[in-house]
Amino acid sequence: MMNEEINYTEAFARLQTIVAEIEAGEISVDELSEKVRHAVALIKVCKSRLSSTEEEVDKILRELDAATGASAEAGAEGR
Repeated sequence: MMNEEINYTEAFARLQTIVAEIEAGEISVDELSEKVRHAVALIKVCKSRLSSTEEEVDKILRELDAATGASAEAGAEGR
């Protein structure tokens, strides 16, 4: 796994670089397995960040729905 904390944007950029190097044939056979291992670690970082962001957004939307629902009910009762 990666020793340093890395954000999604940096992980994705590094992953794109590795893919471009592989596609361009710039990586020797000797380096390929290490690059693939690094790519797998970067993919895990990206998936983790996306999952946590999705959870955060879902939580915010649920809170918004709850607040909006409470406001709508209070407004309907006041009529």
